[in-house]
Amino acid sequence: MVPKEKLRISVHVSPNARQNKVVGFQDGLLKVMIAAPPTRGKANQELLRFLSDLLRISKSNLAIEKGATSKKKTVAISGLSQSEVLRLLEKC
Repeated sequence: MVPKEKLRISVHVSPNARQNKVVGFQDGLLKVMIAAPPTRGKANQELLRFLSDLLRISKSNLAIEKGATSKKKTVAISGLSQSEVLRLLEKC
């Protein structure tokens, strides 16, 4: 059964990295390195694309709810349970 509520995770994004990479969870934040620059929303778009690939869901199931211009963001995920998200992210 697919959950109807959105799951929210706190993400700390480091733009301008060599490659997209999940560093891991630290202090309740998912640390992610993104290769795109933080200009004109490129890093945000790349973050959503990268997470959709990792979680094997459509980008339309992801949204940045808070922190669009900050390194610390709140990302809403629909269509997956918390345990599914954690399992998929821990494989990275």
